[in-house]
Amino acid sequence: MLQFLSNPKTAIHLTTDTWTSSCQRTTYMVVTAHFIDENWMMHKRIINFREIDSHKGEDMGRELLDCIRGWGMKNVMTITLDNAATNDKAIDFLVKKLPNLYEGGKHFQVRCMAHILNLIVKDGLKYQNYHVDCIQKAVRYIRLSPQRINKFKKAMKDCGLQTKKFLCGDTPTRWNSTFELLKSAYQLREAFTEFGIRDKSYERDLGRVSENYDFEVVTEMVKFFEKFKTKTELVSSTSKPLVNLFIREVLDVDIHLRKWSTKPMFLDMVKDMRTKYDKYWGAYNKMNDFMYFAVLLDPTTKSPFLLHAFKKMIGYMEPSLTPATMDIKARQMVREVENRMKNLFMTYLERFDSGGSSQQEASQIVIDVDDDNDFFGDFLCTGGSNSDPTDNELRTYLKENIVNYKKDFSILGWWRVNAIRFPTIARMAKDILAIQISSVASESAFSTCGRVVSEYRNSLSTLIVEALLCTQDWVRKSTNPIIDNVDDILNDDDIALGKKITSFVLFYTIITFY
Repeated sequence: MLQFLSNPKTAIHLTTDTWTSSCQRTTYMVVTAHFIDENWMMHKRIINFREIDSHKGEDMGRELLDCIRGWGMKNVMTITLDNAATNDKAIDFLVKKLPNLYEGGKHFQVRCMAHILNLIVKDGLKYQNYHVDCIQKAVRYIRLSPQRINKFKKAMKDCGLQTKKFLCGDTPTRWNSTFELLKSAYQLREAFTEFGIRDKSYERDLGRVSENYDFEVVTEMVKFFEKFKTKTELVSSTSKPLVNLFIREVLDVDIHLRKWSTKPMFLDMVKDMRTKYDKYWGAYNKMNDFMYFAVLLDPTTKSPFLLHAFKKMIGYMEPSLTPATMDIKARQMVREVENRMKNLFMTYLERFDSGGSSQQEASQIVIDVDDDNDFFGDFLCTGGSNSDPTDNELRTYLKENIVNYKKDFSILGWWRVNAIRFPTIARMAKDILAIQISSVASESAFSTCGRVVSEYRNSLSTLIVEALLCTQDWVRKSTNPIIDNVDDILNDDDIALGKKITSFVLFYTIITFY
């Protein structure tokens, strides 16, 4: 892995986050590397899980730089973090130290989409809905004691609710737990009335119990927040490219907010959510360039999709424009993105000295359309192709008709087949499509560490904790090797020494545990 990560031709994308162990009172920083190998397989590896002494931006930047240099990485392309102010300062520090960054590091930082969705929803939930509050109190009351839980289960049985599902609790810091509470309460709404009959103190202690109208209101709330839960789950995947979906998912959230802003009950809520949305995604020039490049590198979207997206943006921001003026402005925006991608393409040509591509005409794959994204479905109905003829590899690729979209379409599979036709663009695709749009990959490491560092094993040194976390992650991923000549590498003296050290560390850990 050291040989692979230190290769200058390997583009690495990092995600990072911090976590404080409640047992050890120690703060850890996890760094995860993401990349696509020569066989067009997506990989994720935890490469550092180290203790940090300071949350200051510059200190965190130094820790990240130490990790990058320790692995010999020479082509770190992006890093994905949440929106903490200290992270911005850490990025500023890194940009000054790392070479070969696109546009001097202007687009080096990728803000975690899952975190932004979380901020948007939290702004909406600031408004305490009377009906939601009533159901929350009822659920908390029932879950407070085993006796009440058993009474509610009997009430469920008497109401004919044959299900193993039960009322979910909520956590103040996690909006999705509130969503799950409301959803589970609505599904079991019939049992609340029966429970009130069985528990004489239910209405007396709460003052007002949930009624049918409360559940009707909650139904609308569940429908509204379902979209955000679905988006969060989508962007949390690390096993496949998602950066090419970023623009369409962001605009789908925009359409969702506009649709629900017309409903009286949601006016104030959506207004605050819209403000937060506009802060991060409200203008096209606030988007990271790589998000647009990923759209162009997706054979199912390319320039026609960008044109469609920009028309939507302009229509929302400047509704007074005529359709013709809107079309001209949108096409100009598409050309600007294409020109910036051309500059990156020329950089790749110079850096990798790649030859030209075949100019043969590609046979297009016809695939059925099936998608539930409101914005993307609208685009699919418009069709279109880019007919700007030119003789270089990039323009040849862009002018080809887009591939019709289907849910099981594999963008990595398509590029694996077509890399011989577009060698330089394929290298760009391999680098850009590995960009992470959320930092969930790093956050998931904390769940594992929470089981490694427990109240029964809180004396493990930070070095042993890192060894356990990283080794476990690498062993689990070993079924997908990142290089083919593993046997040759294992014969290397340095690697052999590393194996002995690792064996000693694991042996020491086992002895310590027992």
